[in-house]
Amino acid sequence: MSSQSTTKTIFLLASMVGWLIVGAALMYLFPLLADRLVASDLTHLWMQNLSRSGYNPLLAWVGGIALALTALGQIVWYQKFEGKRSV
Repeated sequence: MSSQSTTKTIFLLASMVGWLIVGAALMYLFPLLADRLVASDLTHLWMQNLSRSGYNPLLAWVGGIALALTALGQIVWYQKFEGKRSV
């Protein structure tokens, strides 16, 4: 059984945090997209109720940025480090 390097463990933990932020931001983005794409009375009511409780769809941008950084980090990791195996 091979052991995992500390660097890879840190990378995997950072990647998991990035994906958690992306998922949380999708909760902010979905109501806005539903209201813009469907635009029914129900989605307008949904947005009114959410805005009364402090809903801010701009927080979805955080998820977009986290998605870009996480994807970029994974691309760099797999191109530079994953192909190299030490025996």
